[in-house]
Amino acid sequence: MKVNIMYFAAMREQAGKSEEIAETNAITPDQLFDEVYKKYNFSISKKNLKVAINDNYSSFQTKLSENDTVVFIPPVAGG
Repeated sequence: MKVNIMYFAAMREQAGKSEEIAETNAITPDQLFDEVYKKYNFSISKKNLKVAINDNYSSFQTKLSENDTVVFIPPVAGG
């Protein structure tokens, strides 16, 4: 299945891109994150992220569908 993945902050820097269309066998964002974590060697762990699917906050256990947009949201520091 194809999904659009968007990256922000440190994840964007480490992936070298802000988004990509990925071909995946992942069924959930949990599995999808494991795939991209290995691919880009992200320094952030899943436990520090939130996930959104198609602009709605979701669980890492939500089922993915073809052409979903998945956003892994890292913690934000502000000032």
